Amino acid sequence: MNIPITFHNYLAEFSEKTRPFVMKEFAANGAKHLIISDQLFLQLMQDSTLATKLMQEMAQEGLSFVDGHAPSGRLLDLNCPDLSFRSEMINRHKMVLNIAASMGVKTVTIHCGLDFVTKEVPLETHVARTKDALEKLLDEAEKCGVIIAIENIWTPNCHPDVLLDIKKDFPTDYLGFCYDSGHANLLDKRHVNCFNQAQNDWMKILNLPEVKWEDKALEKMLPHVVSCHLHDNDGSCDQHRLIGTGNIDWKHIKILLMQAPRLQCIQSEMANDSIREICEAMNFFEAL
Repeated sequence: MNIPITFHNYLAEFSEKTRPFVMKEFAANGAKHLIISDQLFLQLMQDSTLATKLMQEMAQEGLSFVDGHAPSGRLLDLNCPDLSFRSEMINRHKMVLNIAASMGVKTVTIHCGLDFVTKEVPLETHVARTKDALEKLLDEAEKCGVIIAIENIWTPNCHPDVLLDIKKDFPTDYLGFCYDSGHANLLDKRHVNCFNQAQNDWMKILNLPEVKWEDKALEKMLPHVVSCHLHDNDGSCDQHRLIGTGNIDWKHIKILLMQAPRLQCIQSEMANDSIREICEAMNFFEAL
């Protein structure tokens, strides 16, 4: 494939002395590109010298950063419910976009939000808050030359149909989608008779009558997909397992992704296995 393959990593968890060994291990197993993780962005905000150090360490191992994942959480997602903190949330994401641009990163995934839909805060309010945040961020994204990618999650406000509704309001090329395979699998109709994380969140926590199942998430999102998070699960919960160890149809996913007109990179978001196993799983995906 000619699309860069990037790897989720835990560089932020390591000291300056041990960090290069992690990079070396990725390189030794054939990786060429890593992501700037949410935690690494937080460190970059706090230390103005860190970006230069990271770029030098990466170059020494023949690695580069290609994509990033913005810090996330209830107050940092685009639907931030604390109205007094929303301007701060916007400023932090502007900083992320500028850091990404300075390090050669072209796409940054930003969560619409995991704050749950309730009677007090209905879906329409979450969507309106997300659109308001994007209105304030997309000019900065264009100045930086960085695409904001919003991600499908199994909650109502991050459903593929909602992402498409949001995208209608912003025809700019600086807004795209990050397709998450594991999140999409939780909403697949194959799991309707197996009580899973999606059903728990929709019906038990949110008190909604039923889950809005979706088995064509990638097909719907495909025209706007600029990046993706690839990982597997068995449909019960968000497990971030190795590709090929769950029940996702990976050949189907690859065929579709190779048709995505805006795809910038393919990211491994397998998070619980050795670097060797993760790199081998991506080799398996490439060989399909």
